[in-house]
Amino acid sequence: MAEQQTQQIQVKMPKELAGGNYADFIRAWHTSDAFILDFATFTEPPHADEDKVILDAVVVSRVRIPPSQVFELMKALEQQLSMWERETGARKKKE
Repeated sequence: MAEQQTQQIQVKMPKELAGGNYADFIRAWHTSDAFILDFATFTEPPHADEDKVILDAVVVSRVRIPPSQVFELMKALEQQLSMWERETGARKKKE
């Protein structure tokens, strides 16, 4: 009987990606086999158009993840948010 081996992922950051991209907001959507996260940033000041305000934005990064990783992503975000709140004393807005 083969022993179960532990997996360890070693992530390397290419120098050209180390600075990252700033995003003002994220749009999340899905297909039958992937969740897609579009990170976008505003490109112009808001402007009025009849009865609405238009915010022009451009996608700076698109990330596709398999459904099985969505749960891991949610756990990781919750952990990081909790740590950030403890470190900064900031609180989430109640809606």
